[in-house]
Amino acid sequence: MSTTAHRRDDGPRARLLAAAVMLMRRTGLAGAGINEIARESNAPKGSIYHYFPGGKQQIAVEALDGYAATVSGFIDASMRGKKSPGRRVEALFAAFAERVESGRYESSCAAGAVCLDLDGEDARLRESVASALQRYVDAIAGHFACDDPGRSRSFAGLLLSAIEGAYIRSRAERSSAPFREAGAWLAEVARREFR
Repeated sequence: MSTTAHRRDDGPRARLLAAAVMLMRRTGLAGAGINEIARESNAPKGSIYHYFPGGKQQIAVEALDGYAATVSGFIDASMRGKKSPGRRVEALFAAFAERVESGRYESSCAAGAVCLDLDGEDARLRESVASALQRYVDAIAGHFACDDPGRSRSFAGLLLSAIEGAYIRSRAERSSAPFREAGAWLAEVARREFR
């Protein structure tokens, strides 16, 4: 899976969004400034304001929205076709382990990385991050049906929390083991709790 969003259109606007996602995955919001986005996308700085008159916040919100759609699809694809709840969990965490390996342990979830840079002034961006994370929970929960939808969502939230934490450990340890370990343990929980 591509680590960038908006690859279906290779125009200048799409390249700016893709550059913003890549930078946010590596350095959070702090490292995804207008100058960095212009440099990474090989676009003139003025073109950013042409396509995104709201500046850094607008490009970050739009980039996160596209990224969330891409990651939700990635989550769904990684679990689709797995017959048992335990196998779905194992497949999900294996897919994220491969994702962090392919990025050489230098990229995290853009939404998680941006969240660490938020302050009280960034309400629109905070809502965008929260929306992205909820989309991931929705994508995961759809694979764990039970009589209590709240229970499925709660379990999906636990899996997402483990994924976000595994990103942090994987970058620090330069290893995909945190994903694989969490996946093995949580697969056991899934086998007990879901049929």
